[in-house]
Amino acid sequence: MLLQYNNCDKPIIGGESMCEIFCFNSNTPKQVNECLQCFYNHSEEHPHGWGLANMQSNEFVIDKEPVKATCSQHLKHILSHPVVGKNVFAHIRLATVGEIISPNCHPFTEADDNNRSWMLIHNGTIFDCPKLDEYKDKENGDTDSERILLYIIDKINDFEKSKGAPSTIKERFNILLEIVEDLSKNNKLNLMIYDGDLTYIHSNMRDSLYYLKNEDGFLVATTPLTDDENWKPVELNKLFGLIDGNIIFESEEHKNEFILTQEHEKTIEEFLNSINRDDT
Repeated sequence: MLLQYNNCDKPIIGGESMCEIFCFNSNTPKQVNECLQCFYNHSEEHPHGWGLANMQSNEFVIDKEPVKATCSQHLKHILSHPVVGKNVFAHIRLATVGEIISPNCHPFTEADDNNRSWMLIHNGTIFDCPKLDEYKDKENGDTDSERILLYIIDKINDFEKSKGAPSTIKERFNILLEIVEDLSKNNKLNLMIYDGDLTYIHSNMRDSLYYLKNEDGFLVATTPLTDDENWKPVELNKLFGLIDGNIIFESEEHKNEFILTQEHEKTIEEFLNSINRDDT
C-alpha cells in the first residue's frame, strides 16, 4: 500500500481506548503488512492479546494469541511474509472483561444455521446488558464481546426461521442495525463485523474510530495510522455496510452516544488491578 506509516507509536486519541481494532476492505486483494505492523506496534498499551482475520476462498484464516503482539514470534513470522487480502481484520486487546487466554482473544467467529460464517471484533465494554448473560454458558471464553456475536447469530437464525429462507444482505443490515441500537445503550460498542458479504462498522464514542478512503480501499482503525490529513472520524451512532471498498448501506443516527464516566473508569481499573494481582 502506498502510504507512509509515521504514527506507529503515536499516543491514542480520545482517552481510554480499551482495545484497538482495524480493518481493510477493498475490491481487489492488497498487501497490508505495513499498516498491520504499525497497528500492532500499539500493543504496549494493549498487551493482553492480538488477533488477525483474513477472508480467503470463502473462509476465515484466523490467528490469535493471548500475548503482547510485539512479543509474539508467531505474529513476527506471519508479518515476515506478504499478508494479502480484500477483507482483513486485526485486534489488540486491553482486557476489561475475561481472562487472558486464547479463547478470549478477538476475532470471534461463529456460523449461523445456514452455514454462513460470521466474524466479530469489538473495542469497548458492555457495562449494562442483562440479555447477554444467557450466553455465558454457551461461549468458549468469558468475554462480553463473544456474547455479542452469539446474540447476533440467534437473531439472524430467528429471522431466517420465520422467513423460511436465507436473509438478504439488506435484511441482515437491518437486523444488525436493530441490535447495535439496542446494545449501545450505556455501553461502548465500537464494532467490526463481517458476514462473508458485508463488513459492518459502528462507533458510538467520539474520537475512537477513524477511516481513510483512497485508491487502495477502505482503512478503518482506532487511531489514524498515517499522517495523511484525509483520515476522518467514523460518523458517530451510525451503522455502515461496506463491500469492495465502498459504503453500500448507511443508517440513520441513533441517540446512544457512549461517554466514559468515572464509574466506568473505576470498573475497568478494578478489573485491570485484579489481572495484575493474578500475574504476581
